[in-house]
Amino acid sequence: MSRPHRPLDGAAATARATLPEPEAAAFDRLASAVLALPGAALGGTLRAQLPGTAGIRWLRQEGLPPTARVSALTVDQWLSLYRCWCSTRHAPTAGAPARGGGRPNTAHGHAPGAMAVPRWGQ
Repeated sequence: MSRPHRPLDGAAATARATLPEPEAAAFDRLASAVLALPGAALGGTLRAQLPGTAGIRWLRQEGLPPTARVSALTVDQWLSLYRCWCSTRHAPTAGAPARGGGRPNTAHGHAPGAMAVPRWGQ
């Protein structure tokens, strides 16, 4: 079940209006996630939206402390955050499997779940 969509207002709405329609839906996803807890500090909110240290780097680039609130963002900062989010959205994460769909590699000679014969009883 999806959350009800809150209409954007202020700087976020202005930033969304400058984007082409195909990008507006993606901006809405980002904005709704960031605005879900309007009183929360941006540092923690961005940690959930941007991989690794990208959120802290973005805050530093914009001259904002990690304790800044969402209401402090300007139109330019919303657009900058959106560009940063888009550039990191498809980046691989540290815990993601490199290939093979996350299945263990069974090329070592044993079937999945099989165990090797212990050497101590021979």
